[in-house]
Amino acid sequence: MDWNKTKTIFIIVFSIVNIFLYSLYVNKLIEAESVQVMWKTPIEEILKMDNITYDELPPYKNDPFYVSAKPLLFTDEQVEKLENQVGIIVDETLLQSTMKEPVSILNAKGDFDFTEFISDYVLDGAEYMLWELDKDEGRALFFQKVVDDPIYYSRNAALTIYWNKNGKVTNYEQSMLGEFDSFNRKNDLLSPIEAIGNLYSLGHLKKDYKVKHMTLGYSSLVQVTETQVFAPTWHIRVELKDGEREDYFINAIDGMVIEFQPEPSEEEKE
Repeated sequence: MDWNKTKTIFIIVFSIVNIFLYSLYVNKLIEAESVQVMWKTPIEEILKMDNITYDELPPYKNDPFYVSAKPLLFTDEQVEKLENQVGIIVDETLLQSTMKEPVSILNAKGDFDFTEFISDYVLDGAEYMLWELDKDEGRALFFQKVVDDPIYYSRNAALTIYWNKNGKVTNYEQSMLGEFDSFNRKNDLLSPIEAIGNLYSLGHLKKDYKVKHMTLGYSSLVQVTETQVFAPTWHIRVELKDGEREDYFINAIDGMVIEFQPEPSEEEKE
C-alpha cells in the first residue's frame, strides 16, 4: 500500500469535512445574528411591513404550568353503567362503544349539538371539548381538557364520535387521562405576539397572511413510564393568501413548532 498517497487522501478528506463544518457554523451564526437584529425592531412593525395581520389577541396569564397524568384504566363496572350501549375495553385504556339505539345529535334547527349526548352517554363527557367536525365523514373529534384548555392530539385524551346519514350517533371511541398534577419550572410563557413572532422568524408566516385565531392548550412533552407530561402550547390558525387555512402549534415555553402526526382511530384502521 502507498502510505504517502493514503496520507494525502486522508488530509484532503479531513480538510473538506472541516470546511463543511465551518460553513455550517458560519450559517448558524449568521442566522442567529439576523434574528437578533430583526427583534431589535418591534414584532408588530415587522409583521406590518409584510402586511401580516392578526385578530384581537387572547388574554393570558404569565403563569406557565406543566401538567402530568396517567391514562385512565376503564373498568367493566363503568361500562356496565353506561346507558343504551355496549362497550368493549381495548388494552384497558380505550373504550369502544356501540349504541343499541342510535341517538340524534341534531337540534330543532337541524344543527349539530353534542352537549346532551356527551352528558348522557359518555363517561365524564363534560371533560371534553369539540375540536373538529367532519360532516362528510360523519365524525367529530373532541379533546380532553385541563380545566378549560384542550390537550392537543393525545391518543390518551380524545373522544371520537361517529354518526349515520340521519345524524344519529352509532358508536364512539374514548380515551381519558386520570387526575392531573401541575408544576412550574419558573419559565416565562410566550405572549401571543411573541408566539406569532416565532412563527414568522421560522418562516411559517408569509406576506399577506392573516392570523385568525389563537388559543392556549397543552401538548405532550415527554412520557415517563406510564406518566405523561404536557407543556403549555399555543394553537395558531393562519389564513393563507388563497383563503386556505393552516394550524400551527408552538410550545409556549421554548417557542418550538410542534408537528403532530395524529394516529388513526381503531375504526379507521379497519
